[in-house]
Amino acid sequence: MRTSKPLAVCVFCSSSGKIDRRYTDLAAEVGAELARRGHSLVSGGAQVSCMGAVARAARAGGARTVGVIPEGLVSVEISDEDNDELIITSDMRARKGEMDRRSDAFLILPGGIGTLEELFEVWTARVLAMHEKPVVILDPTGVYEPLRELMKGLTDQGFARPRIWDAIGWTASVPDAFDLLERAQPRIEFSPEDYAEAEL
Repeated sequence: MRTSKPLAVCVFCSSSGKIDRRYTDLAAEVGAELARRGHSLVSGGAQVSCMGAVARAARAGGARTVGVIPEGLVSVEISDEDNDELIITSDMRARKGEMDRRSDAFLILPGGIGTLEELFEVWTARVLAMHEKPVVILDPTGVYEPLRELMKGLTDQGFARPRIWDAIGWTASVPDAFDLLERAQPRIEFSPEDYAEAEL
């Protein structure tokens, strides 16, 4: 079953200017699809690389965009002033909290350590039943395949519970990613006793 309401979709993605153009093109495709489906965007608030591409494409399609950026990055003049709303936070932790608060769903594109940090935070919180917002990785080029293999190994060795896979969607297709975001997600039950068996 799909949600009938528009979603505020938080997109975690790269701000690196050294990546291949196919990743900024992917971000633009995501922004266009988000707008086509009537959703709004929450992003990291920068005008560079994938962050800028997804926001520009979303606005071009008529979507509302909210950027959340820490004060330290505003000073280096990379903030996207064209956002419908630009929120300046004191630091990175406050930024993530504000993005989380304003979002109904999380979509993760290829990115670096900042993107991975954001991914693991929302993925862990969903496994722990601290939120029920969908979390989806969009990886058409296989950037995250080593990560998937690592997590499978951790699961096999008991460091992570099999339920972690119930808490995330993984796809190579932009339309499929939005289908997963719009679909009702399974509720994950968690109890303190789970800690006695395995992490997460």
